[in-house]
This record gives sequence, structure tokens and C-alpha cells, in this order.
Amino acid sequence: MELLKELCESAGVPGREDRLREIVRREMAPLVDDIRVDALGNLIALKKASKAKKPKKPKKLMIAAHMDEIGFVVSHIDDRGWLRLVPLGGHDPRNMVAQRVVVSGVKNDLPGLLYPGIRPPHIATAADRDRKLAVKDFVVDLYLPAAKVKREVEVGSMVTLQRDFAEIGDGISCKAMDNRIALYMMIRAMQQAKTFGCDTYAVATVQEEIGLRGAQVSAFGVDPDLGVALDTTLAVDLPGVPEYEQVTQLGAGAAIKLLDSSSISHPGLVAHLKALAKKRKIKYQMEILPLGGTDAGAMQRVRAGVPVATISVPTRYIHSSVELVDKKDLKAGVNLLTAFVEEGQKADLKLV
Repeated sequence: MELLKELCESAGVPGREDRLREIVRREMAPLVDDIRVDALGNLIALKKASKAKKPKKPKKLMIAAHMDEIGFVVSHIDDRGWLRLVPLGGHDPRNMVAQRVVVSGVKNDLPGLLYPGIRPPHIATAADRDRKLAVKDFVVDLYLPAAKVKREVEVGSMVTLQRDFAEIGDGISCKAMDNRIALYMMIRAMQQAKTFGCDTYAVATVQEEIGLRGAQVSAFGVDPDLGVALDTTLAVDLPGVPEYEQVTQLGAGAAIKLLDSSSISHPGLVAHLKALAKKRKIKYQMEILPLGGTDAGAMQRVRAGVPVATISVPTRYIHSSVELVDKKDLKAGVNLLTAFVEEGQKADLKLV
């Protein structure tokens, strides 16, 4: 789990994925035939199809795993050194109260505290207590002299939640499981695969959390014949939530997505993923996500269209600093992706 720990604890908001890109490059370079970075910052690693399985023109498979996490950039530094923020990605203010953060300064990372600029309960008025928090209410307290803050932090500096990676019972928890879990899956599957049925493009994408931007341009460049996105998904198997609203459950296996609000998975790819899971005795569950999307939504719509599917890892407390994943679900996701890397070319993609 040391690689996953390193990935999760590293900082990288949309457009500032540099630290993650270097980790992925380090891990992927020994495994692939070519590696490059495009104009937007997507890292594209190509492993050519295995000779024994190689037809005259092998299919091109694109795997997309986004590097970015939700976070903020500094929008203003006031005369007392307090930092105001602009959010990148979907934040729920309920998950933002009393959090430690890391501010990526001009030269060094600085620890800070994220808290809303409101009165505490002890002196709150009735209006204060009835007020609904918004992201714009939050500030970062670096507890440094204003002059020093203005020297070491600038407008546009990256701000991310700070949380140490931890094993919790049968699970693992940290900030940014969404979507460092997918980078981990992609790297491990590329390491684990014994053969490659397609020319496989393993793409660590950028800017997913603000509109699937990296997947769109990288898919245009790769021009794949089929695509698989990797991501977390909601596991709302919590007290008070009826079973039909839970989306997925921890411990029930990797999730094969049927649809979300960005894409509908190709039925041939869904059937093939299910068949591979059964053949290799990989535990899986089916997923329909009412709101939210993955890089599959961008891949699906490039050029003349691409058949896509998504393999998800069920995750509790998504878009918080304590995202929780079951270790066995993660292993199932790695094994299912490995199976697809080896045998994805056999999927029946005809729609007749």
C-alpha cells in the first residue's frame, strides 16, 4: 500500500497535477514502449499488443484514470494574511469545516487551517445559527504575519486538504481516494498483465473534476477503438439510507457501471466485463450513478464515438478528507482491469 499512500497524500488539483504525473511516470516508464505528455498535461503511456496475440492491426484500448483531486486556489490575501479561495471541483461545505490544509507556496508547502469566517456557537446569533454555510464563507488561517504570507503565497497558489493515509479495519482511508485509487489500479494492472490484447494506452488524465477536460483531448489524440475509465463511485451503505439508494456497497466487489449522468456504458463491454469477472472468479456488483460522471463521458464523444465502460471502486464519504475503500474491492478492481487488458480485444462491440 506504500504506492497508494504516496499517491493519496500527494497534492494535485485540476491543472496542477505535476507531482502525480512524476509518480505515474516513475512507475509506468519501465513497463511501456512509449511515454509522453500532451499539451494539457495528460501522461500517455503505450504498451503495444503482445506479439502472440497481435493481429495485423491491433485495436487501440484507452484506459483513463484522472490524477486531479478536488481542492482550491487562492483568490485573495487580505491585510491580515487570511486566504480566500476559489473551489476546483465539487465541495460540500459540511465536509470543509475545521480541516487542515496544505498551501503550496512560492517555495514551500505551508500548513494551514480551513474554517468558515463565522461566529462560533458560544457567541452566535439566531441568524448565525440558521445560516447555511457556503464555500465562499471559508478562509485559510496560516497564522503567520501578513507580510510573510504575501511573500510566500500568491494568488493562484494550490490548496489541498491534508490527511494521513490510514488503514481502518478492513479498509483504507485518506483524502483524494478519488481518484488516486484509479491511478493505483492502472499501474498495478499494467504490472500484473501477462499479455496485452490491444495496443494499450494507459492515460493519467488531468482536470477531470472540472469537466473531464483531459480525457477529451487525450482521447482525441489516441483515437481509441474502445475505452475504459477507472474511478471511485458512491457507496452510500450508511445508516438511514435505504438499500435502493445506496448505489454500491463496500465489500461487495468492484463495480461495473451501467450508466451515470455523463455516459451510458456500451452493452458489449459491460457483458464482456461481467463474463471476465465470472470466468476469473472476481467479485463484482453493478452500478447506476444518478448524478456524477467519469472520463468515460469524454472518451465516448470524441471523433465518431468510442465504445466505453467504467470500472469503479465503491467509496464511502466521497469528496471528503476521509474517503473509505474496502481492500478486497480494490483488489477486485485491479484483477478485473488486468483481465480486460489481457482479453479486452475479444469484446463484441457490434450493435445490430
